[in-house]
Amino acid sequence: MKTSLLLSACTLGILASTAPALAASDQLPSREEMWQMIQMQQKQIEALQSQIQTHDQKIARTETKVEETAKVAETAQKTVANIEPAAGGNGAGNGWWNKTSIGGYGELHYSGGSKDTLDLHRFVVNLNHEFNEDIRLHSEIEIEHALAGDGEAGEVEVEQAYVEFDLTEDDAHRAKAGVFLVPVGILNEKHEPPTFFGVERNPVESNIVPSTWWEGGAALSGNLGQSGLSYDIAAHSGLKTPTTGSNAYKIRNGRQKTSEAEATDPAFTGRLKWTGYPGVELGATAQYQKDVSQNSGDDSNVDATLLEAHADLRKGGWGMRALYARWDLDGSAPKSTGRDEQYGWYVEPSYRFDVPFGYDGEGELGVFARYNEWDNNAGASNSPTEFEQTDVGLNYWPIKNVVLKADMAFIDGPTDSEDDEVLNLGVGWQF
Repeated sequence: MKTSLLLSACTLGILASTAPALAASDQLPSREEMWQMIQMQQKQIEALQSQIQTHDQKIARTETKVEETAKVAETAQKTVANIEPAAGGNGAGNGWWNKTSIGGYGELHYSGGSKDTLDLHRFVVNLNHEFNEDIRLHSEIEIEHALAGDGEAGEVEVEQAYVEFDLTEDDAHRAKAGVFLVPVGILNEKHEPPTFFGVERNPVESNIVPSTWWEGGAALSGNLGQSGLSYDIAAHSGLKTPTTGSNAYKIRNGRQKTSEAEATDPAFTGRLKWTGYPGVELGATAQYQKDVSQNSGDDSNVDATLLEAHADLRKGGWGMRALYARWDLDGSAPKSTGRDEQYGWYVEPSYRFDVPFGYDGEGELGVFARYNEWDNNAGASNSPTEFEQTDVGLNYWPIKNVVLKADMAFIDGPTDSEDDEVLNLGVGWQF
């Protein structure tokens, strides 16, 4: 139909173009002239027909390609539709990749003094997934000291791997089961390098609160109304301290890290925390374990009680952290080593301010000082066993999640051989 209309239009156009010439002529053309004109018009018509046929073929090919593209798109849609239910078949639900997130942190340290070492202290990857609005997985895998294996200093550790459940519609109360960080102190649950001052973590929250400290078990957490008061209650695997040697009943050496952890005597931890005013956190933790040595005999039980309290304050650029922690171990065995009492405390003032040499206007510089005191043999009365350490230094944040650190640690040990002055340099990050 389109071709016929075009031919008619072209014929009329040719006739119209010859009409003025005929009208202008004084005599009608002869028969031979008319025949020549008709033949010329026929050639023009045939040429137009050829052009139209070529255009029709191009249009047909284009329509074919459009149809093929539509079929490919339809096939792709069906493929995606088939993939999503298949992914959902593993329990993660449709579009599981949209509900999975990856994060992490790490830090490289240089320590001078008697250590004189360079160490990739930690490299950590977090893998989290939301099964639905009320159930989620949180996990954390850490490589310490770069290399792990026989004869190497490092370890590969699963610090966290738990499932959390919302118990109320407003998410005010939650439960979790698996491997989680013990709710105690300032640094144990939040220790990404950009969040604290100093290259090394403070010695009190290493030797008395043995961070990083994780256990396997179950816990309840929640908020008590709108007061800013929150609670944590946990039942979990406990410590298993050595009972002989130089590390007997030393708290940090009792961590089992949920690696085939002996569970003869579990531990119970409770914490209250108040954050009802901006920039203020006040917390207190208590823990009890019937036998910190995990011995099965009742006569050898070593009851262990931990009490900890802390304050973390910030007003503008000013900051102040303070913490006190104490262990009491009951029994003649720890008393004979002086480790029936172990305590420590620190206070850390700081100041942060903006600087013009950051990236995207985010640069910050912070200065701090910290005084630490701890004693893992506080029950001993026949010799000095207390450590004192003073730290001064600075942090530089070119952006929020990257930090460069430098500090000096002045360590005063119970004997002259344990005194030291250490220059620490570090870089840390989180994402």
